[in-house]
Amino acid sequence: MIEIKHLYKTFPSADGDVEALKDITLTIEDGDIFGIIGMSGAGKSTLVRCINMLERPTSGQVIIDGKDLGAMSEKELRAERRNITMIFQHFNLLQQRTCLKNVCFPMELSGVKPQEAKQRAMELLALVGLPDKANAYPSQLSGGQQQRVAIARALATDPKVLLCDEATSALDPNTTHAILELIRDINQKLGITVVIITHQMSVVEEICQHVAILDGGEVAEMGAVGTVFSSPKSSAAKRLVFPTGADELVSDPTVEQRVRVVFNGADAAGKPLIATMAQDKGILVSILAASTRGIEGKAYGSMLLAVPGGKEQVRQVIDYLQSVPGVLAEEV
Repeated sequence: MIEIKHLYKTFPSADGDVEALKDITLTIEDGDIFGIIGMSGAGKSTLVRCINMLERPTSGQVIIDGKDLGAMSEKELRAERRNITMIFQHFNLLQQRTCLKNVCFPMELSGVKPQEAKQRAMELLALVGLPDKANAYPSQLSGGQQQRVAIARALATDPKVLLCDEATSALDPNTTHAILELIRDINQKLGITVVIITHQMSVVEEICQHVAILDGGEVAEMGAVGTVFSSPKSSAAKRLVFPTGADELVSDPTVEQRVRVVFNGADAAGKPLIATMAQDKGILVSILAASTRGIEGKAYGSMLLAVPGGKEQVRQVIDYLQSVPGVLAEEV
């Protein structure tokens, strides 16, 4: 278990101290895939570097499996970091070493015998789907292949925690999907706790079980992914989940009300929902904004509707939409 308690991180600057993290408190259970998401400058990368103490927090605690990392000496931390490994946006592979030797490198530092390290490295390259690339150099690989090698290297010390700092940001969508599938498979097979730092909602939606939304160095909202993304409470979460500025679109509140519709796995192959509602209930609504997509036959995303008439009309619209599995609706 990872416990972060009242974590603060302040950086000095020419214009005065900058608080990058402010009273961060969260718990990540063993075996979870936990997403930390926020806009640029929210404090995500600072937080992940504090988790493994590459960045010492100004105050607060990071406790992993009952051990307070902040109370450890540098020697003790180096040993503990074998259990807390990390992959990065730009892979950070050693360019002068083959893939096999890249994966062997952390085992060499840990004093593992060369033959044993080589055997383990080959097993890990097979795990990430690259057994035939052992003697290739990073420059000979695609971005996705390099990230797979980086994942194999991160697993070389049999860690309990894998930190992913924007690990798919440099990859195209298809490669991103493949890497996320690999991380999910490793999580399930090895039981490793995964912490994913990202600014991409799609990454969190695809793989994470729980999420914390950072805003201005603070946790704005936290919970199960389905709960947070289907019914966000904080303004920071709403900015991420719903179309930018959708709530501020011009409409006349004296003649129409707004209803937000959230699709959280509704059947995308069924009848057109809004058109069917108009046919069944005789209520004609306007679509002010929409951001939806289909994943494996299911609809995800949101829509903002303008509903003519008064509160009774709004209630009918919400009741109708809420009767559809995987659809949530609320007046805004």
